[in-house]
Amino acid sequence: METQKTTATEKTQSAEVLRPTFKQYTERIQYGDTVILFMSPTNMQPTVIKVGGTFNNAYGLYRHADMVGKEWGSKLASTNGKGFIYLMYPSPELWTLSLPHRTQILYLPDIALVSSFLDLRPGVKMIECGTGSGSFSHSIARSIAPTGHLYTFEYSEHRYNLASVEFQNHGLADVITIRHRDVCKDGFDMEDAVTAVFLDLPAPWEAIASAKRALRKDRVGRLCSFSPCMEQVQKTCVTLKEQGFVEIRMYEVLVKPYDIRKHYIRDLPLQIPARQTRQNRAADTAAYSAPPAGAGDAPPYTGDSAISDEVNASKKRKLEDGTTVSVNGGTGTATGPTSEASTTGPNSHQTMIISRGTKEMRGHTSYLTFATLLPTLPE
Repeated sequence: METQKTTATEKTQSAEVLRPTFKQYTERIQYGDTVILFMSPTNMQPTVIKVGGTFNNAYGLYRHADMVGKEWGSKLASTNGKGFIYLMYPSPELWTLSLPHRTQILYLPDIALVSSFLDLRPGVKMIECGTGSGSFSHSIARSIAPTGHLYTFEYSEHRYNLASVEFQNHGLADVITIRHRDVCKDGFDMEDAVTAVFLDLPAPWEAIASAKRALRKDRVGRLCSFSPCMEQVQKTCVTLKEQGFVEIRMYEVLVKPYDIRKHYIRDLPLQIPARQTRQNRAADTAAYSAPPAGAGDAPPYTGDSAISDEVNASKKRKLEDGTTVSVNGGTGTATGPTSEASTTGPNSHQTMIISRGTKEMRGHTSYLTFATLLPTLPE
């Protein structure tokens, strides 16, 4: 009977429309929510929670019913217990990394810089030309909501239809208005309406005059053009200057990854054998460099293990082959590693987090050209 009651409840919940997960945050996952299934930083997949729905990967099966009621960010094990995933809230950042690509998209470094220079905040009304996959549109909507508005234009009818349904399903229809229009030929058909314009077009210079008419004349207007080629940037800059824009600047955003690891710093040895063969020196070095027990796969210490002559002057004694001596309470031989009581080698350690930047910075997407249109003073 309990199973039948649960099934009936699930059917009732499944009859509801898609929940506006991107707009209305809840503490727990419900039917109709869009969830980002996080398997690794490079492997994420969005899904809508449905009654009877499942998700499969190489490590097993995950039932949507098991996801309902869990808090965002929860860890969910597969039914066979061999794998797990994380149930992440669909923030614009995670949506950018997991959305279905219809075109080249803007990624987080570019989005952050554009949002800053266009001064996006709640209440801003702006134009985006080149909706594409909707990556930047979701970030804009979060920045300008609830009182702002985004007017986005898409030339391709197919992409326009897909983006329209997507914005509706995500609950963003009251913040985003999408139009199917060739702005390079027909313009924006807007005047004195927005304070920011973003252009992602093959020929952005053809839309600058129309963008100028759409910018408000009583406020500082800001424009950004996203272009992959330097020739596009040059033509855009010339047109911006002719149209009266100032503070024309171009940026290229590159990401420099850093390798972060735990480094072990060991105390220097208090005793050194007088004579060592090449094999013995290698063995001592290996013992000294190995990480302490329980340290995992952390990289070994690679620093200089020599002790200055001034420190060791009172500790060294002349040895003959095979002779064992006591130094600071320990024993050592000239023909092998020191005994268990010796303090040679690591006897304590400290840890330090270190980072090292890569030599190359990859990840060029496009050049960002920014310009400002000053307000018109009343006569």
